[in-house]
Amino acid sequence: MSRQASELVPMENKKIKFFVCGPTVYDFSHLGHAKTYTQFDFIVKYLRWSGFDVNYLQNITDIDDKIIQRAAERNIDWRSLADEFEKIYVDDMLSLHNTAVTKYARATDYINSIVSQVQRMLDKGLAYRVADGSIYFEIAKFGDYGKLSGRTELQEHDAVSRIDSDDQKKGWNDFCLWKAFKEGEPSWDTPLGKGRPGWHIEDTAITETEFGPQYDIHGGAIDLIFPHHEAEIAQMESVSGKAPLVRYWMHTGFLNINSQKMSKSLGNFKTIRDILKTYDYRILRYFFIINQYRLAMDFSDAGLEQAKNSLTRIDEFIFNKVDANYDDSGDEAAVEEAKAKFHEALSNDFNTPQAFAVLFDFIRSQNIKEISGRRTFEFLSQINSFMDFMKFDQAKSDAFIEPLIIERNDARTKKDFAKSDQIRDRLLSMGVKIYDTKEGTKYRMQNFESGIKKVQ
Repeated sequence: MSRQASELVPMENKKIKFFVCGPTVYDFSHLGHAKTYTQFDFIVKYLRWSGFDVNYLQNITDIDDKIIQRAAERNIDWRSLADEFEKIYVDDMLSLHNTAVTKYARATDYINSIVSQVQRMLDKGLAYRVADGSIYFEIAKFGDYGKLSGRTELQEHDAVSRIDSDDQKKGWNDFCLWKAFKEGEPSWDTPLGKGRPGWHIEDTAITETEFGPQYDIHGGAIDLIFPHHEAEIAQMESVSGKAPLVRYWMHTGFLNINSQKMSKSLGNFKTIRDILKTYDYRILRYFFIINQYRLAMDFSDAGLEQAKNSLTRIDEFIFNKVDANYDDSGDEAAVEEAKAKFHEALSNDFNTPQAFAVLFDFIRSQNIKEISGRRTFEFLSQINSFMDFMKFDQAKSDAFIEPLIIERNDARTKKDFAKSDQIRDRLLSMGVKIYDTKEGTKYRMQNFESGIKKVQ
C-alpha cells in the first residue's frame, strides 16, 4: 500500500501464501501472459531457493462473458471452450518452463465459496439486489476504496471491460457479485438465486478458501490494480473485518509490441505459440527475466536478437571455459564476491538488470583466464535453478569444438602433454570423443548421432 519496497516478513515464519491473477481462458495465451507469468515463475523459484516455503496459487477464470460469447461464436459448449483454452494455457506455461505454480484453481470449482461470500455481504448490508436479481457491491459502504491505486476513477489502461454497466446500480462503479440467470447462459441454482458469479468475486472466494481472509503476496499485471484489485480489497476486508487483505502487492509492467500496445485491432497480437516457432524458450525466459518485473518493456525482433546474442555469450562461456571437474580454489574469492553482489541485487525488489550486470562482469573477468572450474560451475548452476535459461548439456557445435581441438593439437606439438590431456578430458566430459589418426584429429559425439568429423 505504501508503494515502496519493504522487507519481506511472512505472516507465518518462512511460509509464504502467494496468489497471482490467472488468465480468462477464451483464447490463445499471448505475450503479455508470457511476460507476467515468466517473471512471477522466476520470483517464486527464487523465493523458494532463498529458503521460503511458497504456496503459489493461480486462478483460472473459466466462466466469464468473453467465454460465453466466444463459445456462441464457435457454436460449442462454453465448458468445452474453457477446457480447451485452459489446456493450451497450461501447455504454453510448460513450454516456457513456468513450473512454479502449486495449484491452478478454476473459478467454477468454488461456486459454494462464492455464494457464501456474497451472502455475507448481503447480510452485512454491503451489497444489494437490482430488479433482475443480480447482486452488486456498494462502493459507498467501503470507505477505504481506492487505497491501493490512490484513486477511484478510470484511467486509460484500466480493465474497463470489467466495469459492469447497469442503469439500476446505485453508484457508477458498483460492481457485480452475482449475475442473474439469462436464457442461454450457464448458471447455477444457489440460495442467491439462479445465476453465475461476477469476475471480481472469484479471486477472493478462492483465496479465502485456500489461504484464509489474509495472506502474504498478491501479484498480477499493472492494469488489474483498478478496478480489479481494489474490488478484491473491498470485498474481502469488508466481509472479514480484517485488514490488510495482503501484506505485499506486486504488479508487472506493460508489454508493448514495437512500441505499441498489443491488440488485435493493430494487427500486432502475438501468441506464445507463434513466438516459440521462431525462438527457443530459453531466449524468451532470458528476455523477460533480465527486465525488472515492474517496468514496462518493448517486445521486438531486435530486442529478441539482442537477448539471443547475450545468451550466446553465456553459452560460449559455459562451453569454452567452464569445467566442473577443475579445481579453481584460487577463484574462490572472486566467485563469492560475484555471488554476494548478484543476490544483493535480487534482494532489492528483484533487480534483475543489476544482477545481470554483475554476472556479465564476472564472465568478462573469467574469460581472461584459461579455464574456470567447479566454483564457477556451481555459481552458474545456482542461478539456473531459479532462472532456467542456461544450458549445460548443449549439443556441441563445430564452432565450439574445433577451436578446443586445435588448441589441444598445438599443445601436443609443443609437447605440453598436461594441457593436451586436460583439453581431451574436458571434451570427453562434455560428450565429445576425439581420435588421433594418420589423417589428423577426428571427433564425434558419444551418442554417435553426428558421425565422425575431421578437424581441417
